Amino acid sequence: MISSVLFVCMGNICRSPTAEGVLRHKLREAGLHEAVRVDSAGTHGWHAGSPPDHRSTAHAAKRGYELGALRSREVVAADFERFDLILAMDWDNLALLEERCPPALRHKLGRLTDHCSRHDSPVVPDPYAGGAQGFEEVLDLVEDACDGLVLLIRRQATRA
Repeated sequence: MISSVLFVCMGNICRSPTAEGVLRHKLREAGLHEAVRVDSAGTHGWHAGSPPDHRSTAHAAKRGYELGALRSREVVAADFERFDLILAMDWDNLALLEERCPPALRHKLGRLTDHCSRHDSPVVPDPYAGGAQGFEEVLDLVEDACDGLVLLIRRQATRA
């Protein structure tokens, strides 16, 4: 049963905090917010303690998601024990997680886009160096995948 989810990108200021904010919102709407802990982190600690990129926050707010209280942090060894599901935004970050994760816990690792049903993208592309459309694409993919996660969590909760 999934009771905790960690989203991971490189710096934890664009994609993974967006996913954290979206899943928290969707779990609240589904009445599952008290059953699932949601967090985000980066494979690199360059932005530790920083809020999400202002563009991520602004684009998310237009769709009703609040990211302002989130702060960046780096993935730590304890995360592999602490979380049931650890979802990377792309292949590079998944590879970095696989390197750091104890072999017995690698079954917890995956890509966020594995949970998409409406979009066919292997990754959530990094919008950092691009324009507004990149942040909108991130939200489109993240919303799709988070809808899939909520369905999975709801299914598991009804079987428990």
